[in-house]
Amino acid sequence: MRDHDAQPVGGIARRLAHILTTRGIDPTAQLTDPAEPIPALQAAQARIPARYQDAVADHPAVAAWVREVAQAGRPGPKGAPGIAQGRSLLIVGTTGTGKTHQAYGAVRSLLLAGVRLRWKAITAADLYAELRPRAGHDGERELMDLARCPLLIIDDLGAAKSSEWTEEVTMRLINRRYNEMLPTLVTTNLGMADLRVHIGDRVASRLTEMTDKVILDGPDRRRAIAAQRRSITAATPPAYTEPPELAAPIAGSSARRPSC
Repeated sequence: MRDHDAQPVGGIARRLAHILTTRGIDPTAQLTDPAEPIPALQAAQARIPARYQDAVADHPAVAAWVREVAQAGRPGPKGAPGIAQGRSLLIVGTTGTGKTHQAYGAVRSLLLAGVRLRWKAITAADLYAELRPRAGHDGERELMDLARCPLLIIDDLGAAKSSEWTEEVTMRLINRRYNEMLPTLVTTNLGMADLRVHIGDRVASRLTEMTDKVILDGPDRRRAIAAQRRSITAATPPAYTEPPELAAPIAGSSARRPSC
């Protein structure tokens, strides 16, 4: 996967770090789990898939984006900031490089920063499945709810089978969020050229303007974990097996002998 249009990670991190520094915020400070539980984070954990409940936004560009969004939030009840208008992120990488991990890590980091956050997460495939017209289901209302959500994660954009209908749905969703400048986290394993084929030029154009691109590279982490597990299993001595002579009945014992 190559994306010649993507902005280098270092450039994104430096730009966001400069913004934070001008606001008197240390861009290198780490967000850690607090000693006391945060109710909003506890509530969010129930909605975060089990595999990502300990996710951390440890990529420099993603962490910098979190801090920018947190500091731009409008003050709300008790002074806690809420999500405001802001930049979006397009997290690009091949399969297994940690895109979804970083997206859920960003949500957890915002909650750790004390941001009041209404958010939703959905894969592109589930998005189309949920909105497909059927009796007794108000897909239009659900689409508008996603379009207006303060923070939205769209996972695996470009992975679902494309059609004129999916392109229209994607265009309406992205265009609404583009116009309202609502932060959106989009993950994909396609470069912009291939993504444009799947979602259309109009959507790709808006994503190019509204997002900072973060490229995750490296090996497939899932395959690496599986290989490590196999290696550990192969290196583990086999379980003890009782020798046949010890397993045989002892002469004179009450063990029942087979009849002839």
